[in-house]
Amino acid sequence: MKPLRNVPENVLLPAGFSFAAITAGIKASGKPDLALVEASEGTVGAVLFTTNRVVAAPVEVGRTALRAARGRVRAVIVNSGNANCATGKPGMAGCQQVCRETAKLLDVPATEVFPSSTGIIGVPFPADKICASLSKLINARLATETAVRSFAGAIMTTDTRAKIVSSRFRVAGNEVTVLGIAKGAGMIHPQMATMLVYLFTDVRATTSDLRTALRSAADESFNCMSIDGDTSTNDTALLLASGASGATLKDGSTRKKFFAALTTVCQSLAEQIISDGEGVQHVIRLKVEQARSRKEALTVARTIAHSALVKTAWAGADPNWGRVLAAVGRSGIAVDPTRVQIFIGDQQVCRNGCAWKFDEQRAHQSLAEPACDIRVTLGRGRESIDFLTTDLTAEYVHINADYST
Repeated sequence: MKPLRNVPENVLLPAGFSFAAITAGIKASGKPDLALVEASEGTVGAVLFTTNRVVAAPVEVGRTALRAARGRVRAVIVNSGNANCATGKPGMAGCQQVCRETAKLLDVPATEVFPSSTGIIGVPFPADKICASLSKLINARLATETAVRSFAGAIMTTDTRAKIVSSRFRVAGNEVTVLGIAKGAGMIHPQMATMLVYLFTDVRATTSDLRTALRSAADESFNCMSIDGDTSTNDTALLLASGASGATLKDGSTRKKFFAALTTVCQSLAEQIISDGEGVQHVIRLKVEQARSRKEALTVARTIAHSALVKTAWAGADPNWGRVLAAVGRSGIAVDPTRVQIFIGDQQVCRNGCAWKFDEQRAHQSLAEPACDIRVTLGRGRESIDFLTTDLTAEYVHINADYST
């Protein structure tokens, strides 16, 4: 089976960005918890936020700022260890204070500073502690691979490893780079945005172009993944373009190559997040085929992926295909059970909605691998979807039972 993608040995940096990370004392562990990206003048961005009706202060501040600045972004400031959600007016004021102080030190407009937070909900936001650390943070910024890796490490919470990927292509004598950094291991569900994702490129683009590219890439990656079915209050996916490469999306060839590179980067980040899911032992690459529409295929995939019975069977590497069939049946899609086929690994285990003779030990071995392919054919149409999900283990329960204590 195809191996899952992990953090690359070498990281390619797009021109126009510098990175920094320090320890500000937000996390009780004493690990790095404050990170910064400075972007060159002229950088523009597009963003997708959580669809949760309960949103953190940085989501509200970031949304307002990006609108006021007409997409211009000169800095991204991220803290981990505190979500700054359900913190009321003090949390909102604290987030705005951090943006103002960062802007003052960088000599840029406050509306061009984009904030993010991740961590525990309902804990007072330590704005003073963050502001006291800003000078040190800003002085540490560098355009180096080491700085990128430090940024990626500082935004982690329950993650066990950083998520980074980069891609580069040449067009019309110019070299364009796309860099992606993400954090996320729990509360992962396809309700765009998901997790914290930061995407950087040196292509020249409008905010409208970036918004189109981001939505397209997200639909092929972050909107096709689920660890636990929860959607966070802080979820953000931000795409920034410095324009420093000289290549422009007005050129058709550049546009096509950029869309492809961005999608590949987002798909790699999705795999890295899924494989680092809280308590995850097995990643499932679920494919739902022969649906009447992509939306229909996605509905079926989500129903299977969110079934506790299915996920616990996967945790035990149990080829209990009946649980998958039952999930298909309760998805709300008017499937004909006699047309449903199910495959585990390279074996068919269900044919026309009924048991099909297969080697159970070989199916068990397939599910016991770090990644396993499961395919469900509905027999209704021509649309399909690839969906990343995981098992559900006792370790997931332990992590989330003890998260705030």
